[in-house]
This record gives sequence, C-alpha cells and structure tokens, in this order.
Amino acid sequence: MAASMDDAMDDAPKHFCGIVAMAYNANVKHDLKKALRVIQHRGQEAAGIAIFNGSSVKYVRDMGLVHDVLIGPEYDQMAGNVGIGHVRYSTTGSSCAQNCQPITVTTNVGDVALGHNGDLVNATELRTKLQNDGWAFLTTTDSEIIIRILATELTQNPDPIKAIRSTMKCLDGAYALVIMVGGRVFGARDPLGLRPLCLGKMENGYCLASESAVFDILQGEFVRDIAPGEIVEITPTGFTCNKVSGPAHTAHCMFEWVYFARPDTIMDGREVYDVRKKLGQALAREHPADADVVIPVPDSGRANALGYSQVSGIPYEEGLMKNRYVERTFILPEQSKREEGVSLKLNPIRSTIRGKRVVVVDDSIVRGTTLRKIVQMLRRAGATEVHVRIGCPPVIAPCYYGIDMKTREHFIAAGRTFEEIAELLGADSVGYTSIQGLQSALGLSEQDLCMACLTAEYPTCVPGEKMRFQKTLI
Repeated sequence: MAASMDDAMDDAPKHFCGIVAMAYNANVKHDLKKALRVIQHRGQEAAGIAIFNGSSVKYVRDMGLVHDVLIGPEYDQMAGNVGIGHVRYSTTGSSCAQNCQPITVTTNVGDVALGHNGDLVNATELRTKLQNDGWAFLTTTDSEIIIRILATELTQNPDPIKAIRSTMKCLDGAYALVIMVGGRVFGARDPLGLRPLCLGKMENGYCLASESAVFDILQGEFVRDIAPGEIVEITPTGFTCNKVSGPAHTAHCMFEWVYFARPDTIMDGREVYDVRKKLGQALAREHPADADVVIPVPDSGRANALGYSQVSGIPYEEGLMKNRYVERTFILPEQSKREEGVSLKLNPIRSTIRGKRVVVVDDSIVRGTTLRKIVQMLRRAGATEVHVRIGCPPVIAPCYYGIDMKTREHFIAAGRTFEEIAELLGADSVGYTSIQGLQSALGLSEQDLCMACLTAEYPTCVPGEKMRFQKTLI
C-alpha cells in the first residue's frame, strides 16, 4: 500500500483502478481516451493506453490524469483497431511511473499487454515462485505477476484462451483483466466476481469496461456484465465467452455500489444510484432524527441523503458547497496542509444551516477526519444540532482485495459504540445503515457479497483472518 492513510479526506476509502478494452473496425485511440475519462474517478494517480498497430503493441502511460498523460507526439502517432486502457490508484505497489499500466511484455506469440483492477492475496507466494524460476521483476505490482504467469503459459500453449484460463487458476483474490495478445483482445473476471467488468456494443465494434456508464457516454449499448470466472474475447463484429469453474457462491464487493462506481452505472443488474437511495431510505427507518433539514456531503452522499429525506419527511437541501478545483488533500505533505485542504474544498451554505437541526449524510466513513471537520464547520455556521448518518454499515476490518484500507487502528468504528463515535466527531448523534439494510438495498444475500470490511470474514483464505462459512483462522 503506497498511499498514506493520513488523508484528511479519507472518510471514504480510496479509489482503486479502472480498465477498458476495445476492438473496432476503426481507430480506437480517441474512444479509449474518452472511456478512461469516464472512469477517471476510479484512479487519479496514473493513466495509460496500449494499442496494437498491426505488427506490435505501442503504449503511452505515465503518472497523472488522463488528459495530462494522453497527449503529445507519441500519443498523436498511435493508431490501431484494438487496444486497452487503464487508470490507477495504487493499493499494492508503489505510486511511481514504473508501475503505470497497461503492462507489456514480448512473448513467442507476439506482444502482450495487460490492465488489472484488484489485488491478489497470494501475490507474495507467486512472486517468490516466479523469481525462483528466473523472472526479474520491473515493477512492484500484482499486475506484473499476472502478466509473467500469462507469458509463461503462452510459451507452453500459444492458445490465449487456454493460457488465460491456466493463469486464472493460479490467482487467488480480486481481479478484472483486459488483455491484448497480438491483435486479439480479451477480458476476464475473477471467479468470485469481486471486481466488476461489463460488455458493451459500440458503433464501431465492442468494448469492455469497469462500468457501464462508458457505453452510455460513448453512445454505445450495454450488453451485459461479464460473469464471475468468465473469459471473453471481443472483435469488431462480436464476442465469444469461456467459463472457468469457480466456487458455489460469488462475493461481489458491496463498496462498488456504496462508493466506488458512478451513480449512473448499472453493475451486476443493479443501478448504483437506486441502491444508494435505498440505503438512505433504510438509514432513515433504522436511525430517525428529530431535525429540520437533511444535507449531503457532496458529492458522495447525495443519493443517500435524498433517500433519507424521502422516508423521514425532513426537507432535503444543499448545505455544503464543494470546490472542484482544489488539489487532492491526501498528497499534501503535512497534516496542517491537509486540514487546510478540507476547508478549501468545502464551505457551508449558511442560509440552509443557521438555526437548524441538521442531519448530514455521507455514503461511508473510514477514519472520520473529514466528518469531524464538517461537524465543526456546520456548528460554526449556526447549526443548533448536528446528526451524522452514514449509508454504509461500520467499517471495522481491512480489505485485501484492492481497496486502500488495511490498518484496523485507523477505523473510527472499530471497537467503538455509536455514542463514542459521535463524541469523537463532535456530533449530537451517529447512525449507520445496518448490514441487513445493505443486503435489502442490494437485493443480494450475505453469501453472494463480499462484506469482509464490515464482518471481518473473508471470501478467500487470508492468513490470520476468518474465512466466511468456515469461520476459522488460517
């Protein structure tokens, strides 16, 4: 984990990664760039694309946002009908240029490029084995482990589908992959369905992406989600599917609906905005408040706050203005600077708040630094009471699957009552949606969700942690 947990804006977890792949009967370069801009929220540290030009794979990748990276002579010269793209937030592996994706290698069947979203829990074991086999690693990412295994498999069997299937059988953890082998394009999703991947039909061909909003904005058509354990090959004219056998149950990451995905995305058959509104409705039923106004923490808490207002009957208002042109606070070197960044990013609308009992709603909270500052801000603006309501159940345990929250002592909810959390935040009360409320909003059972950060029971074997169903220490 490279990024600091001292982020003053880390009441919600950090973003991880986003991936896209395209096979067109036209140049994919510009649509790849557009698609990455659609999912920029999933990773803001680095960006890159790789395109097959008919003979080899060319790439542009670097630290920075999409519009800052995909410019210049190298990008201008890129051309090809198939390609993949990636935006990154580092969870495993350092935040540096050498870890940017897509990753590329040369094999006996041609150039291979790979983009990866997720984390492997058996990465250390796999890296050690590959090093013992003579591989020298150029990055510190799980993603390089995957492409090295794939390259080995391709050497033994040049059939990409068989090589990808064999590679997947080695991997334990969370992953969605986009892969180019020469001029062929593939996508794959882990057998538990921890990380999302979906398929769209575009004007000029087919596309794979982390979120369905890509297809809407590029004027394409959402076809379906890639199933857990599925390998898909896309071409300009169609797609073919192969299935890798997996466990009896899935483990869809609940944080995709709670926080990560765009509200306008459909994920595993559920619209994200609708789920978040239902979470707010459940929150109002479970934790009512005697108050005058409901306000969201922008932008993440809006759907939750609207749902809370609908059920409670308390009017919804905008009470905090967000400045979108302030640098991300977690990259600032000093705590004082990070706290200053919170004040620069958010400012109260006093006419909404003054003399009011306020319910402030956010989607999730990890450490509580931001919400504590927000509560102080609301009181200075004249709020007579401040009641904090959170759409996600309390986060109490680390994530090992690609979300940057791995240290228990930083979780404000770990080992504390709601009353103790309220005191730490300076709030009059605190309430969270229950796990039952979350399941109801999603329409999914416990056995088909990954809620490890809420229950401390994991869908795969993690040393020192409990595994769901078995509930034993490994």
